[in-house]
Amino acid sequence: MDPKSQSQSLTPPKIHAAYNLIKPYIHRTPLLTNQTLNAIASTPQTPEARKGTSDENQAPAAPTIRFFFKCENQQRIGAFKARGAFHALLRLIEDRGEEEVQRRGVVTHSSGNHAQALALAAHTLQIPAYIVMPRISTASKIAGTMAYATKVVFSGSTSTEREAVVAQVQAETDAILVPPYDDFNVICGQGTTALELEEQYLDLVAQNPQLNVHGQRGSGLDAVITPIGGGGLNAGVATFFSNKRTKVFGAEPSFEGADDCRRGLEQGERVTSVKSLTIGDGLRTPVGRLNWEVISDKNKVEGVFAVTEEQIKAAMRLVLERVKVVVEPSAVVGLAVCLFNEDFRRMVEREGGEEGWDIGIVFSGGNTTVEAIAKLFG
Repeated sequence: MDPKSQSQSLTPPKIHAAYNLIKPYIHRTPLLTNQTLNAIASTPQTPEARKGTSDENQAPAAPTIRFFFKCENQQRIGAFKARGAFHALLRLIEDRGEEEVQRRGVVTHSSGNHAQALALAAHTLQIPAYIVMPRISTASKIAGTMAYATKVVFSGSTSTEREAVVAQVQAETDAILVPPYDDFNVICGQGTTALELEEQYLDLVAQNPQLNVHGQRGSGLDAVITPIGGGGLNAGVATFFSNKRTKVFGAEPSFEGADDCRRGLEQGERVTSVKSLTIGDGLRTPVGRLNWEVISDKNKVEGVFAVTEEQIKAAMRLVLERVKVVVEPSAVVGLAVCLFNEDFRRMVEREGGEEGWDIGIVFSGGNTTVEAIAKLFG
């Protein structure tokens, strides 16, 4: 089935079905709020913060924002990827039969989070797993993958280099490919993040109406923003919210062209190659073909915004110091957009009016090390 036809089959009921299947294998991760970050986001940026940007000579935006942080950094293996990996593997067993999948095993390529996730899922379901990882992957991600995988094979850092090694592994083992993001069942699994997020938000504001910018009239999140690398999380979240009032946005690093999805939307064509060493190492891949079909649909994703490395670091520092949770750089690009991207902030100010917006932020992962954090902020 071609990507356009597949994207039309991605519907909210498919997300619900995925959740029912994977519930025994995943954590229901916390939803946190933080008054300090609400205040920072709702305060106009200083002239110093805007110096050297295209917004330097414009009046700063003054939106009202309340954050709701979905902590997938506390998911199994420390990232939302466990959702897609378990769902894809369980559906593969349904389709091919347990005997064939156990005999052949599975293979994938990933910078780390999907690698760990598929290794864990395969180990749990007693299936051999061959994982291809870039040599420059974060040490903690390599260690986490090695703890569960049958074999880890190292490669170069680009998608093309990874895929070439995957082909070699398949030739040697006959393992079945479970793609890291460009896959129907992976997308459905990642979309369960949104299902939990909405349920937890509605429960939270029902108990504490003061947390909601709309008070008693709150009927759902105004927006959700997720990081975009390959696009599986964003496509899944957008699928879940496709028949609701909640707007979905994507966030990317701008460093060395890692904002391929944003650029592709601007050009009207998917960018097929990314060569970036952004600190958001989970976001160094181009958006997948199926994911692109969802994300490029304006009825599902409102837009994609980009932020700099320094803005990512500033957002990460705030999360570490104010929210008191450990996140990797990739996890905070959505928060960085809300804090620093004046185009996004002006949109919230304009559309949110005096009340403002309740915004769900997905902290996509927390797989970093003390050494990596020290290197970023030393």
